[in-house]
Amino acid sequence: MRYEFRFPDGRLWVHGVDLAPVPPEPGPEWARLGFQQCGNCPLKVAEIRDCPFATALARPMAVLARSPSYEEVAVTVSWRGREVRQHTTLQRALGSLLGLLGATSGCPHTRMLRAMAWFHQPFSSSSETFYRVVGTYLLGQHLRQERGLEPDWNLDGLRELYRNLRQVNLGMAGRLRAAAEEDSSLNGLILLDLLAADTLYSLDSYEGELDGFFAEFFEEE
Repeated sequence: MRYEFRFPDGRLWVHGVDLAPVPPEPGPEWARLGFQQCGNCPLKVAEIRDCPFATALARPMAVLARSPSYEEVAVTVSWRGREVRQHTTLQRALGSLLGLLGATSGCPHTRMLRAMAWFHQPFSSSSETFYRVVGTYLLGQHLRQERGLEPDWNLDGLRELYRNLRQVNLGMAGRLRAAAEEDSSLNGLILLDLLAADTLYSLDSYEGELDGFFAEFFEEE
């Protein structure tokens, strides 16, 4: 998958994302696992040098850290023979990219999002994200049941996943504050955390936001 950023001054920056697991390259000092390590991180400094999520953010940070979040950019996302183009702020564009990087980074708390990464939808709204999250998780539970494993139809595991994900986002924000010269990457991560918070709220306090799209499912046989 390929993200292409075109800036008003003519700059072009391209970042490819490999959805298959690949060995990470050594990251900068702020990507060290022990540097502002997330409070819920299960990894051990004695065993792993770098934080997987932070390492995935290193290249975007190096290129984009000096650009303000409000800067307008033209973004083209290419994958599976398709292109999505959008004129938006760098903050929103980075939020889309950082979500994909997190899901494919190898972080223990984001690994369950890898299935969503295979069917990535750039610039999705909160309702679209909620639909994809719940749909992906329930399909995963169906596939677990097909293999004789215990499914989680009550979405308890999904709620726990998003509680952990919010802590990861806060931890990454702390790292980026230490590394960024401007606020673009940090604000992109904050936007990502707002989506995570909104999804968790919808899971805990669903008020029928999507019911109108499923009217046929509520009909009596």
